[in-house]
Amino acid sequence: MECVFCKIARGEIPAHKVYEDEEFVAFRDINPQAPTHILIIPGKHIESLSSVAEEDRELLGKLLWVAKRVADELNLKKGYRLVINTGPDGGQEVLHLHVHLLGGRALAWPPG
Repeated sequence: MECVFCKIARGEIPAHKVYEDEEFVAFRDINPQAPTHILIIPGKHIESLSSVAEEDRELLGKLLWVAKRVADELNLKKGYRLVINTGPDGGQEVLHLHVHLLGGRALAWPPG
């Protein structure tokens, strides 16, 4: 079975996109955990943070830059949280590297 996030990145599955460029897509989570819950994915399929390669260093930096840009565009001036779940014990459900951008309310700690 092909990756659902790859299909979203290619436009084969509809999503409420809030950002898109040649390398990344950001879209609203269908099961939001905060008033603002955006998923930011690279178009390149990478299973998880634990499987990135040396060649992905620049992509990882850009991924965080896109997260900051989306947070700015969504006016999250009071703050936000970025989460990368990695592997089954880390809560990763879709095996495609993604960042959760959560905001729009005060976020408690610890998260889980």
